[in-house]
Amino acid sequence: MSIEPSAGRHVLPARRALADDVYDAVLGLLMDQVIEPGSRASIDGIARQLGVSPTPVREALARLESEGLVVKKPLKGYTAAPLLDSDGLRELFEMRRLLEPYASRHAAGEIDAETLDQLERLCDDMHRSGEASQTGDDRFEDYKDFANQDAEFHRLIAVHCGNGLLADAIVRLRPHLHQYRIYFTHGVVDETSGEHEAVLEALRSGDGARAEKAMLDHITKSYKRISSSLKAAEAR
Repeated sequence: MSIEPSAGRHVLPARRALADDVYDAVLGLLMDQVIEPGSRASIDGIARQLGVSPTPVREALARLESEGLVVKKPLKGYTAAPLLDSDGLRELFEMRRLLEPYASRHAAGEIDAETLDQLERLCDDMHRSGEASQTGDDRFEDYKDFANQDAEFHRLIAVHCGNGLLADAIVRLRPHLHQYRIYFTHGVVDETSGEHEAVLEALRSGDGARAEKAMLDHITKSYKRISSSLKAAEAR
């Protein structure tokens, strides 16, 4: 379905199934906080904004409810889930520490050369996007690119771990983390780039134990970075 661009509207691409496009668009509205945390997510309002019928919007919100990004309340409809607080962030990273290092161990030796090259390109892209987010005019737009590239890096590793259920669980955790780009701080880019490169080098070597350790180190340091920024924001 092709939708003509218009001011103030999110335009959907025509290449994929409409349901997937609408899901991605609504997810984008949540991640960009166009629909602010805790505010109402109106089916009719979103449908008008995207230029589609209410049915795919309703389906998208039901899917997002299952992922914990929106909440459905009786007689009130859907609202955007609030940002995780410090305890919620800790629980999220505890899950990541349990799942992703294990997935990295089992992905080592299983990822083909083409995917390894894709991971390397993502590392390069993340570095460029991260640097632009610190020096460019549109800091949050550049960091959105950084966050999306980071998500794809972790997704590619997860889907090669040989366990579909584990990969799906890892992928479902990522949208919660994206909302924390509002706490992005200077200095993150170089630190994160080095950590991703360590994971990639371990995967290229086929060393599962090394890949597991590198991913655990990355997630532990990511938690420290985000939690310190969150605590500083909460104290203001």
